Amino acid sequence: MSVLQGWRGWREFRNLPWEWRNLVFYSESGQDWHQFRDLIEVLNVQLGRKVCYVTSDPNDRGLLRQHENYRAVCIPAGIFLITFFQVNQSDALVLTMMDLGNLHLKRSLHPVHYIYLFHGMGSTHMVDHADSFDHYDALFCAGPHQQAEIRKREALKNLPAKHLFDYGHPRLDRVMSAAKAYRLPRIAHAGGGKTGPIVLVAPTWGATSIFNACGHELIDTLLRDGFEVIMRPHYQSLGQTPDVIKSLRDHFHSRPGFHYIDRMEETESMLSSDLLISDWSAMALEYALGLEKPVLFVDVPRRIRNPDWQELEIEPIESAIRERIGAIISPDDLAQVRGKIYDLLAHSEEFAQHARELRNQTVFRVGDSVSAGAAEIARLADIQKANRQQASRSDPGMGHD
Repeated sequence: MSVLQGWRGWREFRNLPWEWRNLVFYSESGQDWHQFRDLIEVLNVQLGRKVCYVTSDPNDRGLLRQHENYRAVCIPAGIFLITFFQVNQSDALVLTMMDLGNLHLKRSLHPVHYIYLFHGMGSTHMVDHADSFDHYDALFCAGPHQQAEIRKREALKNLPAKHLFDYGHPRLDRVMSAAKAYRLPRIAHAGGGKTGPIVLVAPTWGATSIFNACGHELIDTLLRDGFEVIMRPHYQSLGQTPDVIKSLRDHFHSRPGFHYIDRMEETESMLSSDLLISDWSAMALEYALGLEKPVLFVDVPRRIRNPDWQELEIEPIESAIRERIGAIISPDDLAQVRGKIYDLLAHSEEFAQHARELRNQTVFRVGDSVSAGAAEIARLADIQKANRQQASRSDPGMGHD
């Protein structure tokens, strides 16, 4: 069925007139929709721009959107998705998929302007592969640290300079907006009433994640110390280490004060909690800078996909910022977690002021990322369209409107 669906989707896309291929978004999975939806809304409504949304997930909510300036096409993973990338004819392709050109999905044989949206505020050179961003034309950066890292790699490897746009982080804007409107009561545990402070445990994924390294001991200690605990695994953990997540959930599900959430876009747990416990997850930046609440970092080994990350001589923001937005505890010292938490909460007002200052230093366009990003995407698509039309006048075999 997926092969047939892929063929139908590819045929539908290639038959679209150029007006629908000036601006194309590609989504690997439904998880990407929350990165795209606000941009597409601004492009469709405020800017009156047509957008074609291509997704490989039949359950992507982007397939349900209805607007006169919007079309959605599903091309599942497989031979027709590979074909879509290889011979795609469009002006601008916007995506959050890393490693373009490094694996099976390559740049098109035709001129296409590839725009990458960073889906987090983390650094580019430790958690990601060294060449993850080499093959894009434009990178929409969350903050100055990402720009510095990209420029340093370009200089070291003699790479062409990419267009780096001061984008910001829409997810951070949404978290801040939700926090201002949040008035719901604290969640109550299974036994009724309220316990102590609510602690959200939301680490990154991989073999060194908190849940893999010390999940049972940490959650048990927190519950025994009287905290409410929200366990929120990264969606990648659900696919890569499902047995670990299931074991933790089954073991603690009946304990008073324990809650489990696995919805990627969910914000209730962030808003209702008093403190985050994490490791190397870039979500810690959203939590601290967006909600102005502290983070306790369990010092598990770094998650490294680029063994040469130190070549840039830039400390990743995930580590450089840790003690500025919270505190660090060793996984061998979890008996001290209660004291660490109460110490952080005792200085919450001071922390909130510091977080606001740090946010302005670390993130571009706070509160205005989407409108500026949509305008820049439209501008880049228009430039590429003009280049295509100029080329078609020189070579009638080229695509034209």
